[in-house]
Amino acid sequence: MYLADIEFSLWADFIEREFLDTKFQELIEQRIINGATSNPAIFKEAILNSPAYKEQLITLQGLDPKQKYEALAIYDIKKAATILKPLYERGDDGFVSIEVDPRLADDASGTVQEAMRLVEAIGEENVMIKVPATTAGAEAIEELVAKGVNVNATLIFSPAQAREVLDALERGFKKGKSYAVLSIFVSRFDRKLDPLMRQKGLPVGRVGIMNAAKIYNMIKKRELPNTKALFASTGVKGDNYPPHYYISELVAPKSINTAPIHTIEAFVKEGDKRPKLPMEQEEIDRFFAMLKANEIDMKSVYYELLQEGLQAFVEAFEQILEELQ
Repeated sequence: MYLADIEFSLWADFIEREFLDTKFQELIEQRIINGATSNPAIFKEAILNSPAYKEQLITLQGLDPKQKYEALAIYDIKKAATILKPLYERGDDGFVSIEVDPRLADDASGTVQEAMRLVEAIGEENVMIKVPATTAGAEAIEELVAKGVNVNATLIFSPAQAREVLDALERGFKKGKSYAVLSIFVSRFDRKLDPLMRQKGLPVGRVGIMNAAKIYNMIKKRELPNTKALFASTGVKGDNYPPHYYISELVAPKSINTAPIHTIEAFVKEGDKRPKLPMEQEEIDRFFAMLKANEIDMKSVYYELLQEGLQAFVEAFEQILEELQ
């Protein structure tokens, strides 16, 4: 834990082979990070831009693009899991996440099949399978936790999505034991809404945080075993806010913040380490009532952000496959 007294963790939202051999291990030894996450966009940047993958790619000739991608990704995830294993064994998180093919977001059985195949191929107990929090995703999550698979429910924007995932976890936990995180996306709300908020004279840089606070309260209230809130999409793009803004504003007991390395370093150096959550529900409700009174339709925002998130991961995944032809 980065802040052991409140069980607040930082995970690296980055995987790249050379990084795993160097900075990743340093950050773990310095007790800054105790987990890692990946997604198709992260692997796209790593595989297409780092020379570290060229040697293995030579050995993969004759495989189809998805088989090549999986071989590269599985190697990295297995390596990260091995490095993180001592943390996992002492109950200090120690998880690494790998996402199923994002094109399966509306295919529950396909998601389960691919997840089980990845679990078997990686063969490490401290791996989390990342599943987009669609309706089909929630169905897959229930089945996976029932089978004892650790799950990272990703692309959560709305309280409705969180509720659907929590219900699925509750049902699944009756049959199996595993660990789960709910990845609540944050900064994309403000990138989308800040111009409108500014135009209406409303506070900027707050929608993502208030929404995350609302979902955090939901997770906390459920008290499901081995389940935590994970704040994701917490890097700052542009210079509107300090680089550590979305970590500093979401320091919370029994939670995780996954962020790019430069964001984590900024937080360690100059971020505010005092807990900001839980927030009083009345304050959260007042904020969303203010948005409604100013004709900001959060249902539409939630829908748009989820569709944009799904599309971005599909595009990144297809770009990798195209390059690996």
